[in-house]
Amino acid sequence: MRVMGVDPGLTRCGVGIVEGAPGRRLSLVHVSVVRTAPDEDHALRLLGVERGIEALMDELVPDAVAVERVFSQHNVRTVMGTAQAAGIAMLAAARRGLPVALHTPSEAKAAVTGNGRADKAQVTRMVTRLLGLEDAPRPADAADALALAICHVWRGGARQRLESARTTRIEEAARAERERLAARSRGGTTQ
Repeated sequence: MRVMGVDPGLTRCGVGIVEGAPGRRLSLVHVSVVRTAPDEDHALRLLGVERGIEALMDELVPDAVAVERVFSQHNVRTVMGTAQAAGIAMLAAARRGLPVALHTPSEAKAAVTGNGRADKAQVTRMVTRLLGLEDAPRPADAADALALAICHVWRGGARQRLESARTTRIEEAARAERERLAARSRGGTTQ
């Protein structure tokens, strides 16, 4: 599975793509930061983020996209820009029919370090180790994006299997009920 992780932001939007499967070694496909100038018009900054993410999706063709779930911060202006950048990533994925998952920062930290309260340095060290990189991804936005992608490969795969099993059980129950009703309407008795 190839997963694009997006650490949303207007000035620096981290994008990391990893390939792997639960229980298997992960490999780095791509890591970068889409940047926009803080003094640029807000709409043009959003357009810049969109173009950067769209180009990477077209070039690297992920199977799924994991976006950091935006949480309430004290600075409303910052959280609004972050939420808008997250929305762009989700929209770009939806245009391509890609599944999108939202992971909290704590989920991503726990997935790569075992501690949902790990600091950025710990996350960067573990991402570097897990992907077998010689150099740590910089800036922290890039490492955070990779952590989101890793989190999704490891946790998202399990979620998909659980959802698939749940759907299968529902479909089997519905099929059994249809058969019971069909037998009943033919005059047979089933319980």
